[in-house]
Amino acid sequence: MPPPPSVIPAQAGIQVRDFRRSATILTLALLISSLHSDTTAQSIPLRYGQAISAAKSIFGLPIFVGEREGFFRREGLNFKIIIPIPGGSDKMIDALHDDTVDISHVAVPFLIRAALNGSDAVAVAAEFTNPIYSLVVKPEIQSFADLKGKLIGLADEAGTISISTRRLLVKNGVNDGDFRVKIIEGTPTRWNCLKRGECDAVPLGQPQDLIAQKEGYRILGITNDAVPDFLYTVTAVRKSWAEKNRQAVVRYLRGLGAALKFIRDPANRKSVIKTIVETTDTPADIAQQTLALFFEPERRVLPLQGEINTNGLNQVIAFMAEAGLLKQPVPTAERFVELKYLQAAGVK
Repeated sequence: MPPPPSVIPAQAGIQVRDFRRSATILTLALLISSLHSDTTAQSIPLRYGQAISAAKSIFGLPIFVGEREGFFRREGLNFKIIIPIPGGSDKMIDALHDDTVDISHVAVPFLIRAALNGSDAVAVAAEFTNPIYSLVVKPEIQSFADLKGKLIGLADEAGTISISTRRLLVKNGVNDGDFRVKIIEGTPTRWNCLKRGECDAVPLGQPQDLIAQKEGYRILGITNDAVPDFLYTVTAVRKSWAEKNRQAVVRYLRGLGAALKFIRDPANRKSVIKTIVETTDTPADIAQQTLALFFEPERRVLPLQGEINTNGLNQVIAFMAEAGLLKQPVPTAERFVELKYLQAAGVK
């Protein structure tokens, strides 16, 4: 006798449940696919400017990690690094004004100089707070005293590299006028000057300083010994652009903050080393030494989430004034920063 219409055989019930489960999975897959398509279609384009001098150095690390680990993409950004920007950091603000880029990596003194000359560019995040530059010398130079009369390859005189290197020299008894100077932009270019034998000493960032030491060159000291509290590079935007593109700025800052957290987490060390190796053409052992230099012990080289150290910025302003690069009365840090975007991104 057939079962009543209201009763479904067990086998049929299983088939129905399987069908419903499959339909639910298919619906979820279509929904996820639709959301992904919408995110891709609605992603905000953002062009980030980077100087040639930073393209192969450790100072691009937070941005490279943010891009490679998908932190900017997760924030709904179609993020593109525009490199190389011809010239050094002095050209980065120009790139904002001529619409080459939307936001830009820049060393603080060049932002200050541009703002005082009428630019509406401001810092919205810190990328590197207290960089480690090593004063690397030829093997035969044994001490700071041996640098007297020698040729030192420095960066732009208005930049933090030259300012901090000069302070390191003074601290060790080598004053202005005791040595000859050649202005050379970019760590790789200064490293080449040293290798060719033209320069007797140069300040180098990572990884070139550690590579040089491995090849027999000598490190006399590091800039942190003379300048323990500094603000080196920031992300800059034009105020006028940022006001019209608030969401792009805030999303970028959240992505940058996530990248900085990722770099600091010891669990991610292998992944970060891989990024350093691939973006700077550095051996893995040198990449590992670089991170150890930053974090063992903690030297405050990187911000926690992109927060701006105004004390460090005021220190840059003070050094620029001492060097005669700023007129009195000197401005305060607040003139060159806009913190509301960091606050909107949840960074204190």
